[in-house]
Amino acid sequence: MLIKLYGAPSENPDARYSPAQCIGIRIGILSGNPDRQHISTSFVERQNLNLRMGVRRFTRLTNAFSKKFENHCHMVAIYHAFYNFCRVHQTLRVTPAMEAGLTDHIWSLEELVGVLDTKAAGAAA
Repeated sequence: MLIKLYGAPSENPDARYSPAQCIGIRIGILSGNPDRQHISTSFVERQNLNLRMGVRRFTRLTNAFSKKFENHCHMVAIYHAFYNFCRVHQTLRVTPAMEAGLTDHIWSLEELVGVLDTKAAGAAA
């Protein structure tokens, strides 16, 4: 866990709407035995940003706002399946699933929907 410590805003009236300065960090280990030099929030914050930008349901003032929690959970699952199996990432030049060795090709949307249909048909039986 990494906690950033912020200082008070400066006395400059032009800077009163500016974010406070980060004056230090506190690192704590919640579980496991991670290397303390590699503890960072960057990966989690990037994933949160990608999710917010990719799924407009996280933006409350849109038409796509989920009123039912179950629908919200389904949309997050669909987004992550698309993100990992269908979307080619710029730095990897392949999908994360291909990089992890879970698949050998980029999935089409039809293939992803086919997996969802198969799963739904199995649950209905």
